[in-house]
Amino acid sequence: MLQLYSVSKFFGKREVIKHISFALDTGDILGIYGRNGCGKSTLLKTIHGTLAASDINLTYNKIKVYPKDIITNKIIAYVPQHPFLPKNTKVRDLIPIYFAEEKEQDILFYDEIIKNFTAKRVHELSIGQRKYLEVILVSYLPHPFLFLDEPFSMLEPLQIERLKKHLLSLKKHKGLLITDHYYADVLEISTKHMIIHDGIGIPITSKDDLVTYQYLSKF
Repeated sequence: MLQLYSVSKFFGKREVIKHISFALDTGDILGIYGRNGCGKSTLLKTIHGTLAASDINLTYNKIKVYPKDIITNKIIAYVPQHPFLPKNTKVRDLIPIYFAEEKEQDILFYDEIIKNFTAKRVHELSIGQRKYLEVILVSYLPHPFLFLDEPFSMLEPLQIERLKKHLLSLKKHKGLLITDHYYADVLEISTKHMIIHDGIGIPITSKDDLVTYQYLSKF
């Protein structure tokens, strides 16, 4: 289990994250919602260790860990909002970089969507193809937890549906955290939900709560 007891993050004098806590275990898909600038991406980066937190209290299997340990101990696999794959590398050459075993590579090579563009270089892919590839690649890493920042952004409907099925299958042996403005898709597959409002993480249960906390309009 990954448990966040508290975290805060200042940018200058502005405290973007104040009071957020959650527990994430195998079988959980935690959906996190909130308006642009509320701190969703900041939260993921501070836990993952790619952005220094002002203060954080985090445990993994009841043992205190620090964000600097997350990457080295391969606890969380993380797909950021922005591109990270090498632009000039062909997809068919990229897959073996991530996976040495042939059977692992075949899962990617024969994916119904990826198989259609393995001969292309990353910069030749559409935004949706690139994002789908990034999520699928990272999702098969052995890390027990997977954090996804905007995984559905710019994907075509068919890609979204396939990705949702894939993420649901992953929860058998991983805990997932997803934040995305495609809130309906996140709501559909998540097992627990939280909205960040005024820097505070508030558990929610329905679309109506998103209206209450001014993420969605009634009309």
